[in-house]
Amino acid sequence: MALLFSIKSYCRFLWKSKNEHGVHSPFVFDLVTKCFYDRDAKPEYEILRNYRLELLQNKNSIDITDFGTGSKVFKSNSRPISKIAQTAGISEFRAELLFRITRYFQPNSVLEIGTSLGLATAALSLGNPKAKITTLEGCPETARIAKHQFHKFQLHNIQSEVAEFNTFLQNDQLSITNYQLIYFDGNHAKEATLRYFELLLPSVANESVWIFDDIYWSPHMNEAWELIKAHPKVKVTIDTFQWGMVFFRNEQEKEHFTIRI
Repeated sequence: MALLFSIKSYCRFLWKSKNEHGVHSPFVFDLVTKCFYDRDAKPEYEILRNYRLELLQNKNSIDITDFGTGSKVFKSNSRPISKIAQTAGISEFRAELLFRITRYFQPNSVLEIGTSLGLATAALSLGNPKAKITTLEGCPETARIAKHQFHKFQLHNIQSEVAEFNTFLQNDQLSITNYQLIYFDGNHAKEATLRYFELLLPSVANESVWIFDDIYWSPHMNEAWELIKAHPKVKVTIDTFQWGMVFFRNEQEKEHFTIRI
């Protein structure tokens, strides 16, 4: 069922999507041409590849505890680190794109919901080494491996928090916190996604950039994406199929873009 939904959604996405030639917003046009479609090699890409390779070669197993998403049902199972990196981590292409997005916007404060093994976290860190990166992970063992990787690759601007996501967000001083970039990748359920969205709204500023992963994960996740797009505070959205990007720029008319990357 999920696979069929994904295939149908991707066909609709291809039908609707455009490249830079169909974009009339200067803000979005510059983002697409100068960031999304930047194909030049970057020295940071080699660091990201080595970070990934370290994990793919690690055959040790760790106990995965699923409680960071807010579920009251705690599950634990043992999985090899290499398998987690293959299946749960961000792809090489997306890691490079996330690096470029972070470098393009140069956020000073970044929040990541869902560290996993830190593949995306590394891209955020390298995108702006001067930024403060706060990353949340619910599984202590997964967070431990990620912290080891951050230290080994000298990514010193990352603050790793082992926490249940709802608890952290409810206790964080969001009204005085300006996370300029937030990457949502910790829970692909409709209710949880909308809950995190509402909890984080007090931190929104004009320059905020929010990225939601897997917006076509399921019909329910896609419903969450549509509700986020319709929120009155949201001004511009970009659907890249894998990600939904949200902007809160008051100077812009509300507009939605579907962009092939």
